[in-house]
This record gives sequence, C-alpha cells and structure tokens, in this order.
Amino acid sequence: MPFSLRSLTYVVATADAASVTGAARQLNVSQPAISAAIAEAEANLGTQLFVRHHARGVTPTVAGSQFVHEARLLIKHAQDFETSVATLGSSVAGEITVGCFATLATRYMPRLLADFAKRQPGITVRMEEGNQQDIIDWLLSGRAEIAIAYTYALPQEITGERLTDLPPYILLGADHPLAGKKSISLKEVANEPFILLDLPHSRDYFFGLFASSKIMPRIAYRLKSYELIRGLVGHGHGYTIHNALPGTSITYDGSKVMAHPIAETLPPVQVMSLYLRRQTMRPAVRAFADFLNEGFEPGGVFDRSLLESGRNASGQA
Repeated sequence: MPFSLRSLTYVVATADAASVTGAARQLNVSQPAISAAIAEAEANLGTQLFVRHHARGVTPTVAGSQFVHEARLLIKHAQDFETSVATLGSSVAGEITVGCFATLATRYMPRLLADFAKRQPGITVRMEEGNQQDIIDWLLSGRAEIAIAYTYALPQEITGERLTDLPPYILLGADHPLAGKKSISLKEVANEPFILLDLPHSRDYFFGLFASSKIMPRIAYRLKSYELIRGLVGHGHGYTIHNALPGTSITYDGSKVMAHPIAETLPPVQVMSLYLRRQTMRPAVRAFADFLNEGFEPGGVFDRSLLESGRNASGQA
C-alpha cells in the first residue's frame, strides 16, 4: 500500500489546519494537490479520513485521527534519518515537540531549554504550552511526543515517569494579617475570597483539597492566568493555592505575595514526563526524557530550584 512522505505530509497538514485551504497555504502548494493526496490515501485505505464541512473545513474521522498520528511519527522518523545521515559520527540530532503544562512551563522551561541546548546542541526543541486536557490531546494526536504535566485524568494510552511531587501552598499578599505565620490552615482563610486557577482538571484538584478539609471556598474570581492571579493576591483581592511556586515573591506588576505551607496534610500534585504507552521513543526524545530525569533527581538542578523557589516565594533569606 504505497504512501509517499509528501502525501503523508499533505494529510497531516490538513488535519493540523482543519482545512484543505489552510494546508495548501501552509505548504505553499495548490489545493488540488492536497485534495488529490487525501483522495489517494482514502482510496488506498478503503476508508474516509476526513469529514468535509461546507465552508467550515474538515475534521478527521476516528480512522483519520489514527492515520494522522501514525503518519506524523513516520514523518518525524524520516526527518531523523535524514538528519542522522547528514551528521554521521556526531551526537544525537533531530527535532522534537514537547508539551508542557502552562504553569510548569513558566517555572521550568526557560532554564530547561537553555541547559538542554548546551547538552544536546543538535536537537531542536519545539514547545507547546497548555492545560492538562491540551497535553493529553497533543500526546494522543502525536502533536507532542513527550510532555511535562500532572497525573490528572490520564487515559490508559498515556504513561510516564515521575519527576517530582509539589505540595500545595497558600498564597497571600505580603501585608495580609496572616502573612507572618509559618504555616496556615485552610480553615483560617475559609471565609476570605478565593481566586481559582480555573483550568480543566486543575480545578478538580483544588476543590478536592477544600472537600477533604470540609470547607466550601468563597470563589471571587475564576481565572486562567496564574500571573494575573498572583497580582490580584498581591493587591489584597483574596488568596489562592498553588503548587509550582515561582522563584520570586514579586508579581508581574511589582506587588508581593507570600507562600505558606498548609497546616493540614493534603496531597501534593505529581509532576511527570508523559508519553504514549505504545510509542517507541526516537533517540532525540529519549535524550530529552533522560535529561528531565537527571535534572529532577535528588540533588539535580531542578530539584535544587524547587527548594530555592520555596524559600524565595515565602520571603525567607
């Protein structure tokens, strides 16, 4: 059943752009060329890959989604082969796409990408940031081959390796009456406005913390930007709960917040490197996964940065 890399590229581009027009524009080819590649693939497979919507583009069928995922992996392997042949005798080379939960990306990815580039200069890392559901969708579709995220709501197809556990902290403005305390009980802030990081699955974790303490939070804001939340906390609009503490107590607009351990014994979130269970890692992806494990192991650069961020965000020297 012959499929050229070019035709596979056309099919994948159509899925990514959700339209033949968008794929043609992205690849700088004609729309008939894209349509012909799709029609040929469907004829060879004997099944429909896309559902056509009049004036609204296309969406992959179930079979189409699987085909696009496998095609994407094949294209990446072909690119690896081409790069490896061009750099015979040198270190691992290639391009990988890494998904990362947005708050983890803000905290860790700048240093991670810089350090990894020094370790593996032949590997180009593309990054996608999003919420937990985005991460899951990207891994299942092949848009990302590895991701840094949490263990929330993982389907059977996704597995991974534990990197670290992040306990929850209460964040208060620096001039809050409780800001001088070493630790704070959720009951002490139960009647104050709570600012929720309102992301898929994340919100369930936070609500679970309150439920375990038999508290109903007074939600003042439901927001998706954690820096906005920190700014509101810094200006006294309420408190929030966060796990991936920034390395500074200063907010984006210059106010100050304090991070306090929670007095109750509450479950941490587990940070993992995630990937498809049935997927064989390409060498470049494996190199990135090994780098993550090394960085987060006890005494590693990211393990040390976790301790530093806890001290800095709580205002300790």
